Amino acid sequence: MSTQIVILAAGMGSRLGRTLPKPLTELSDGRTIMQQQFDNIRHAFGDDAKVTIVVGYKLEHIIEAFPEAEYVYNEQYDQTNTSKSLMRALQASAPGGVLWMNGDVVFDPAALDRAAEMVARDQSFVSVNTAKVSDEEVKYTTDAEGYIKELSKTVKNGLGEAVGINYVAANDKAVLLRHLQRVNDQDYFERGIELAIEQNKLRFEPVDISDLYAVEIDFAEDLERANLFV
Repeated sequence: MSTQIVILAAGMGSRLGRTLPKPLTELSDGRTIMQQQFDNIRHAFGDDAKVTIVVGYKLEHIIEAFPEAEYVYNEQYDQTNTSKSLMRALQASAPGGVLWMNGDVVFDPAALDRAAEMVARDQSFVSVNTAKVSDEEVKYTTDAEGYIKELSKTVKNGLGEAVGINYVAANDKAVLLRHLQRVNDQDYFERGIELAIEQNKLRFEPVDISDLYAVEIDFAEDLERANLFV
């Protein structure tokens, strides 16, 4: 069965100040952010990976650029956050686990090589960077067994940052979906994960990619930093 992969790309990305959706921002090597993601996906999972993009803001530009993908529409893209985009994607997915990523992350292809090992085991995970812990980023802590315990921007004494590449196993998907349906419209998808861990004892492993690059593009300086890698 081919790997199901979701790219969350419905948001307006207003902080970057571009006219096109943020995933279509061009990098210094001539590719867009999303093209770099597609290349990384093909590198790790081959041509048979099934890629679904959640779109909203100026969706026609993304659909035109990636006609080979499948699409899910978040019609409330200007009123909801990533929790509801991921909810729609999981609702539309086929049986089996789902790997997903934020559509504004530029990252080392090797990050998906590590992800592929976890996908093969069908183990839910969150990719993390332990090298830095910024106040404005999603942070995490772990329990006594090393699984994710807390996952949010308000975590105290975080062990590192979540980088926006995650996987939910087949047997965990329905529980995560239920919590994504319940959380507030403005919640990030991490809130759904945190509740699934807290209330249903789901186990998400932290996958450390601190030795690899992964840059979430929110501001112009983030784009400059990403361009140093590509």
